[in-house]
Formats: sequence, structure tokens, C-alpha cells
Amino acid sequence: MSENNDKIMTVDTPIIVRGYDVDFMGVVNNTVYVKWLEDMRMALLDKYFPLTEMLKEGNAPILAETSIQYKHPVTFNDHPVGHCRIRLTGRSRWQAEFEIEENGRVFATAQQTGYYFNIERRRPVPFPDEWLTKYL
Repeated sequence: MSENNDKIMTVDTPIIVRGYDVDFMGVVNNTVYVKWLEDMRMALLDKYFPLTEMLKEGNAPILAETSIQYKHPVTFNDHPVGHCRIRLTGRSRWQAEFEIEENGRVFATAQQTGYYFNIERRRPVPFPDEWLTKYL
């Protein structure tokens, strides 16, 4: 997932496999990956554009689509790292790409699409101008 482009926001996040994440077969349940994607997205927002700042304006990022490709099962003994990168692809639209891996072994990849959304108006709104200038 290495791409050197200063208009792409990235974050790498260690993932801790919890006992309650593992199913009766000893592998992480597929539903847990969605939580991990959210954790990575929130870490990225904390780094670049904190949710608290968005909420002050009455805005928030919303998801429109999530797709996950499971490559290898994660077990309780694994220590994966999550990689997330987000591109702004329009005035209010964003796309995220994820990879969950350990030492080059890819457990899963995922993609999300969403919008910068005004909570009260219930409609997409443009990202702040300083963001558009920096990342679009």
C-alpha cells in the first residue's frame, strides 16, 4: 500500500486481537474487520481532521459503501497492523483503502466510499476550502 502522494492521507495502526473477537474456530469473526476499519478511519481523522472539529460545524463523515476481501484468517496469536489511506475524490466525496497485514502477509483488504455530510440538512456538503486545497 505504499504510494508517495502528499494528497493522500495515511495512517498505520496496530490491531489488537481480543478474546471476544475470536470465534469457535479460533479465528477472528468476519464482523470484527468492520470494527477495525472504523478504528483505522477514526485514527486517520484524529491525525488529519478530528471528528470534534467536524461536529462543531454540524458535519460528519458518513459511509455509503464498504467492501472487504478476506485473504487469510487472523487468529488470536497474530499481531496485525492496519494501513488506511483516504483520498478526497470530489468536493464532498471520499474513498478509503485498507490493508490488514503482518510482516507482509495480507489478511484482508477493504474499500469504503463516503461523503462529508451535514447532520441537520441530511445532505452532503463540501469539505472546508483549506482541506480541498490541501488534499484534492
